[in-house]
Amino acid sequence: MSKSLIELTPTQTVACCSPLMREPLSAVQAERVAPLLKALADPVRLRLLSLVASHADGEACVCDLNDAFDLSQPTISHHLKVLHDAGLLDRSKRGVWVYYRARNEALSDLAAMIGGAGA
Repeated sequence: MSKSLIELTPTQTVACCSPLMREPLSAVQAERVAPLLKALADPVRLRLLSLVASHADGEACVCDLNDAFDLSQPTISHHLKVLHDAGLLDRSKRGVWVYYRARNEALSDLAAMIGGAGA
C-alpha cells in the first residue's frame, strides 16, 4: 500500500493546529512586541540578530559581521542601529569598534508570543 502525504499550505497548517497562545495579547503586550517584529521584518536584520545572538560569548563586533553580507559597512551599521533602537540589541564601544549583544528580555518577549507562552 502506498502511503501518501497530505501537503498543507501555511494557512491550512495554522488552521489545523492548536493556537500559539492560550489567550490573546493584551494591548500592552502588543505595543511592546510590535516594534520588535517590525525591526525583524527585514531579512538582513533578522540574520544580523541571529549572528549576534549565536556568536561566541553572545556578542559580536561590527567587524565580525561585515563578511556575512554583500553590503557596505555603513549599511550593516544602519541595520544594527535599527535593531538597537527597537531594543533587540545592546551595544558598547571599545576603541574604534562597536560590539553588539542580543537583549535576552526582548528575545523572551518574542519567544513568549510565538509559542513559549503556550508551553
